[in-house]
Amino acid sequence: MTLTGAHLTLRALEPEDLDFLYAVENNQDIWSVSDTVTPYSKAVLKDYLANAHRPIYETLQLRMVICLKQTQQPIGLVDLFDFDPKHRKAGVGIVISENTERQKGRAKEAIELLLNYGFRHLKLHQVYALVAVHNVPSIKLFEGLGFSCSGVLKSWWLTSDGYTDLNVFQRVRSEK
Repeated sequence: MTLTGAHLTLRALEPEDLDFLYAVENNQDIWSVSDTVTPYSKAVLKDYLANAHRPIYETLQLRMVICLKQTQQPIGLVDLFDFDPKHRKAGVGIVISENTERQKGRAKEAIELLLNYGFRHLKLHQVYALVAVHNVPSIKLFEGLGFSCSGVLKSWWLTSDGYTDLNVFQRVRSEK
């Protein structure tokens, strides 16, 4: 499956993505905005890639590679996770791993493509994101995508600086 936007394509993970996935998952600079606490081996990621083709209804997750449309260079990953088909909701997560591609609207375009797919094809009712209260770029990103902050989870994530609060952002599908 490939989703195409103005500047990006989102595509399914392929076995050839092993080195890219290894670099992203083991980038400790990103760990502070994820649940990752230990490095992943190539063997573990190879097994993950071997099963990445399984349907979201089975794995409850959909991870896609964000690529520049013109060159197909991978620049990040975007996920639907914690998929709940009964209540038609999922979490969304994103990482733009290429520093030179940040602050260019890439994350917004990637999430818009994924939300369109989720709302239209998976019939999601709502999507949520958990964002650290000090992560201003991500707060602006989700607010700009029409998400509303519906609450704060106090002392929710342990980071190297201690516990931090997380904003809960939700976007409910409009029934128009």
